[in-house]
Amino acid sequence: MTDFFSQHIESLASAGNLRQVPADTTDAVGIIDLSTNDYLGIGTDRGLREEFYDSTEVRDIPMSSTASRLLSSSQKYYKALEDRLADLYGREILIFNSGYHANTGLVSAIASAPDTLIVADKLVHASIIDGTVLSKCRFTRFPHNDFVRLEEIIRKNADEYRHILVAVESVYSMDGDRADIMRLIELKRRYPQIILYVDEAHAFGVEGRQGLGKVADADSAHEVDVIVGTLGKACASMGAFCAVSPTLKKFILNRARSFIFSTALPPVTAAWTLFVVNKIVEMDERRRHLNHLGTILADGINSIMPGATLLPSHIAPVILGSPVKAVELSSRLLARGFKVLPIRVPTVPPGTDRLRVSLSASLSADEVNDFLKNLSDVL
Repeated sequence: MTDFFSQHIESLASAGNLRQVPADTTDAVGIIDLSTNDYLGIGTDRGLREEFYDSTEVRDIPMSSTASRLLSSSQKYYKALEDRLADLYGREILIFNSGYHANTGLVSAIASAPDTLIVADKLVHASIIDGTVLSKCRFTRFPHNDFVRLEEIIRKNADEYRHILVAVESVYSMDGDRADIMRLIELKRRYPQIILYVDEAHAFGVEGRQGLGKVADADSAHEVDVIVGTLGKACASMGAFCAVSPTLKKFILNRARSFIFSTALPPVTAAWTLFVVNKIVEMDERRRHLNHLGTILADGINSIMPGATLLPSHIAPVILGSPVKAVELSSRLLARGFKVLPIRVPTVPPGTDRLRVSLSASLSADEVNDFLKNLSDVL
């Protein structure tokens, strides 16, 4: 058994795929972090933290829930957060401990309904795939953003299944491109057995009116059955939520194992999240600035990388096709003051190993342009 583990580690290392926790660069002088999911710059905003401490009796908020939500004595902080999100989305909200917990619990619970087929975009997050595996129901995947192929799959299976769970991301975590939400809604209108599931992990806080995601900007947004938002990225906190109908919330609360069997988030985390959510809905200027940076980044990479056709986004890939190249380029950029970590198999498909550049509203246009100049130099 020991030989197997050692050999596996050696195999990963020789292929350039051995992962390790990166060095702490929090206090490093002159390092620009381009691997963060802190899209709005809230995580590094000391003024917001101080305002939270000054406006909240933090000492009175428990540091631990001590139990799952179904057993915990302290509920008011979670309820206040869920109520606020419910006001914003106009539907019921349930908080999970993380985006991973949300997707594995939601997908496996919803797909437990009899005669269900899951159809997922080829590039959805691993947590959706893991939830699919846990459901033990039949599933298939369609080529990324290929809605013609998606409809072919649905048409072929429409008479065989009572429910067809279609799972997509609104903004894809490794490529920064987007799903066509209205096209998906129109598809659901033609096939009423569709349960439409949209993961807004990389859109919440960043996209849409008040930063509520791409679905919020779509006509007939209520026709999307499940919206998932992550609170550990643009929101600079921890946890996730789903926005669903009252019936689906009751069902999930009773069937999602990741909700039922996990100790709940610390109440102080829920209090901080509520504070931040109330700030995010007013951060249109930060969203406009982030969008401007995304345009600079996409235009720059398109001019540097042959064949690149990126659209503006706060996430942009620099496709290198080799894990060794990705690691080497990341090291060269770090030496020049830019932290851009390599993304390799199995996170991305073979042959698409890359650097994933993610932007924060705390950056300036000059810093992004400086990164592009250095990227061009080291390629």
